[in-house]
Amino acid sequence: MTATILVVDDEPNYRLIIGQLLESEGYNVIEAGSGREAMDLFRESPEMDLVMTDITMPDGDGMELLSKIKLERNEVPVVMLTAHNDTRLAVEAIKKGAFDYLTKPYHNDDLLRCAAKALEVSSLARQNKVLKAELAQRHSFGNLIGKSKPMTELYQLLEKVAPTTANVLITGESGTGKEVVAKAIHHNSPRTEKPFVAVNCSALSESLLVSELFGYEKGAYTGAGQGRPGRFELANFGTLFLDEIGEMGASTQVTLLRVLQERTLERVGGGGNLIQLNVRLITATNRDLKAEVEAKRFREDLFFRLNVVHIKMPPLRERMDDIPLLVEHFLDKFSREKDNRPTVNSETMRLLYAHKWPGNVRELENVIERGLVLRAGNEIMPSDLPEEIRKLAALSLSSPSLPSGSPLADTLGSRPAVPSSPDPVSPLEKKATGFPDPQNPEDQSGQSPLAKGLETDSLSEQDFNSQVMALLPEKVTLTEAVSALEEAMIRKAMGLGNGVQSRAADLLGLRRNVFKYKWDKYVDLPPTVLSEALTPVAPEGGDLVTILAEFEEQLLRKALVEAKGVPNRAADILGLKRNVMPYKLKKYPGLTAFETE
Repeated sequence: MTATILVVDDEPNYRLIIGQLLESEGYNVIEAGSGREAMDLFRESPEMDLVMTDITMPDGDGMELLSKIKLERNEVPVVMLTAHNDTRLAVEAIKKGAFDYLTKPYHNDDLLRCAAKALEVSSLARQNKVLKAELAQRHSFGNLIGKSKPMTELYQLLEKVAPTTANVLITGESGTGKEVVAKAIHHNSPRTEKPFVAVNCSALSESLLVSELFGYEKGAYTGAGQGRPGRFELANFGTLFLDEIGEMGASTQVTLLRVLQERTLERVGGGGNLIQLNVRLITATNRDLKAEVEAKRFREDLFFRLNVVHIKMPPLRERMDDIPLLVEHFLDKFSREKDNRPTVNSETMRLLYAHKWPGNVRELENVIERGLVLRAGNEIMPSDLPEEIRKLAALSLSSPSLPSGSPLADTLGSRPAVPSSPDPVSPLEKKATGFPDPQNPEDQSGQSPLAKGLETDSLSEQDFNSQVMALLPEKVTLTEAVSALEEAMIRKAMGLGNGVQSRAADLLGLRRNVFKYKWDKYVDLPPTVLSEALTPVAPEGGDLVTILAEFEEQLLRKALVEAKGVPNRAADILGLKRNVMPYKLKKYPGLTAFETE
């Protein structure tokens, strides 16, 4: 979701300059001309992400506004702006909770960097709050963590299975959490106050496994000086969990089958004395037991006894949406300083998403624990990850993709990759798209092609805007679409400028320091899927700010038409906060007709 910034200044020119600069970076900007108006807007917008305020205003100073904001919502960062280079004011502002302090006149890059840092802090605080709330609600079952579709379906199944006495067979790859599921079933069942006993069948020889499971009497073996109860007896009236059941030998399978059928057992050397059992059995394996049955390595009748309810654990690569929740869980688990808990760097998170996780959740847990041990600061950086993850993830990121199931992946996943530096568009093609040739600036009509297109409700199929609209996924947000077009144009301009930033800046009508700031956002990252899809139809030059603004206006119009003129519905379609929509309508005079509809 796009960040919302409240800009407070009694001078309209400053508000206009700051607002345009922030909006050019894709932020939603709300303006206020006084402290009183600012507080009213702040209270009406519970999702406000950042406040940037002047210190001196007619109806009170920014310090007073800062104190009120921190009193009501301390997590929202406030940046103070002033024309006075007074160190005492800066110190006072920081003491009262200001995130930073900028003196007018300031460089655009400094303002944008300050806003980006403040929003990162705001975002992390909000994400942490949301994730903790989610963990406390429905995104867990016992110690299971996740909110993905596979995990939601698993929770629903566990809720039905836990209260029963049915035998459960859990299958899945190593590290997926089979024992965690077994414990969750036990602790959400009527047997929760009784014992939960676990046995790893692969860790013991067959003779030892028999003794462990069923117990033995005094003298049953050489050295058996006294009798010992088996795990079945220890788990009586509770739950017995047999892990790696597929490793169990043939003779032990026979004994286990008899115990399950008769609900009684005889200790080794017991002389016919039967012990009554009331044990719920949960078993697990990473093998395909059906294939083992067909290969005559596992008894078919025992398989049917065990497989009353089958639970298949999804591997982590099929539930990548759960990675942020799992990371938060493991950070909480392993952090020594709970009040100053480390975080995960955004690039580190990208690498975690790119990894295939053959070791599943257990591997992720080990990686986070390692990162906490090796980190130098308060963030887990890419250098803190194992080398194999960095290498494999780098290879996977060189061919960018989106998480399966996302709207962009569904729409663009099957589309062939578009080269990031296509062949130059011919003058004839430029004329067809309606965009002026940057090499011939006199060949302009004075009105941009998007502005011409907005005069009518329908656009030509050859029009740039129609071509872009045809490439957009159905559920793309306003921010995703505008950002993708910006990225496509910037990368295309760099290609046409042979990698020289000053040439690319001239092509796009940007000051060189502004272009550098924008290029720095993309230079170290692979092109996004959507920006690659838009590259062939993206113009090679023109006023980037104007083109993006006109593109945004057309997206707003399209959404409003789809929403039958209801701004709130249009905001939902575009992924905007509803309180931002009125400001968007005021920004574009061509859309004012929708304000009262």
